[in-house]
Amino acid sequence: MPAPAAPRSGLSADVIVVGAGPGGSATATYLARHGVDVLLLEKARFPRDKVCGDGLTPRATRELISLGVDTSGWQRTRGLRFLGRGRELVLDWPQTDTFPDYGLVRTRAQLDEVLVRHAVRSGARLVEGTTVTGPLRDDTGRVVGVLARSADEDREDGRLVAHRAKVVVACDGVSSRLATNAGRPRRSDRVMGVAVRAYYRTPRVEDYLVSYLELWRDDNAGRRHLMPGYGWLFPLGDGRVNAGLGILDTSRAFGHTDLKDVMRRWVDSLGDGWELAHDVAAGPIRGAALPMGLNRTPLYADGLLLVGDAAGMVNPFNGEGIDYALEAARVSAEVIVQAKARRTAADCDRVLHGYPRIMRDQLGGYFTLGRWFAHAVGNPQFMRVGARLALREGRMVHVLLKLMANLPQEHGGRADDRLVRALSALAPDA
Repeated sequence: MPAPAAPRSGLSADVIVVGAGPGGSATATYLARHGVDVLLLEKARFPRDKVCGDGLTPRATRELISLGVDTSGWQRTRGLRFLGRGRELVLDWPQTDTFPDYGLVRTRAQLDEVLVRHAVRSGARLVEGTTVTGPLRDDTGRVVGVLARSADEDREDGRLVAHRAKVVVACDGVSSRLATNAGRPRRSDRVMGVAVRAYYRTPRVEDYLVSYLELWRDDNAGRRHLMPGYGWLFPLGDGRVNAGLGILDTSRAFGHTDLKDVMRRWVDSLGDGWELAHDVAAGPIRGAALPMGLNRTPLYADGLLLVGDAAGMVNPFNGEGIDYALEAARVSAEVIVQAKARRTAADCDRVLHGYPRIMRDQLGGYFTLGRWFAHAVGNPQFMRVGARLALREGRMVHVLLKLMANLPQEHGGRADDRLVRALSALAPDA
């Protein structure tokens, strides 16, 4: 059997970012603004869609503001509307000095294109239609680039292309072929979720993110079972909503339930003036995995950093990941810029090793709390009692909102801000 052909020489840059989702585009933007020559590789071509709830909490909104993205004209949300156990509770986003008091809703097709064009305007070099198959290593095993296959250029001889850089950032999503082929598989001790969603037209006007706290499935014997997860209706501001549901792998139903069928039944059961009609032109019900609680580590080693879903940076409390991808993008770019200024390779690597420490300090304890919560809600009895108490005790729900959406004021603030910060600080970073 003949040996595989050597890869052709490709592009070179200071930094290669793989994946132009929110985390990748934001990383490229921050790097380019600091004068770093950054190559942004994306396997698809824009515009392209991604399965997502499309809801952006104030935490994500703050990051978009820091990134300099113009969000004027985007659908704003005032808070959350919870429904369950025959009750309804409406909570406005908290007023803090740290986060804006509003959230946003934007389809991923729109959001991702806005962010990638923002990166290009900032100076990043974007190459679309390029699938990265794995890392390019030097004789010491350090990652010094990526091996890629272009949808167009490589059809002539089938050879891979070797793009080179001193640092590589993996932002290529939950499956992260780059991280996996670099020897960083997903951790089995971390929680996973799965979500399905589709777009629906509705006459109802809404400016809250709507969450249904009870999801039921029927077994073969006709019995109803409460699942650990929630359903959502997020208003797009154009006469449509993003409707979806998500569950955790802490449930016995995980992997044994037709979630698309559950969603169809749930959508058909909704009243309250929703009158949902499937927007067929926007696509069918689609699903995606949610990698939670830092489920792929280390976040940095041997020239390769992980950002966003590639690192499992999804909040186990609520399934939100865009805000953490944007935060990690900002932090990773700052670390890379500082590392680039060091004179020796050893000093540069020492600075890059600071990235995992910073992210663990910021998210480690909080994500541990989230994993504990995810295992607790896998118990149907906990779900029943918890939903009932939460919807009855308004004061407790305000604390839970700050905890589950990770919205405590960073310094000072009220008693509930201090409580959420203390819980995160006390939880072990495992």
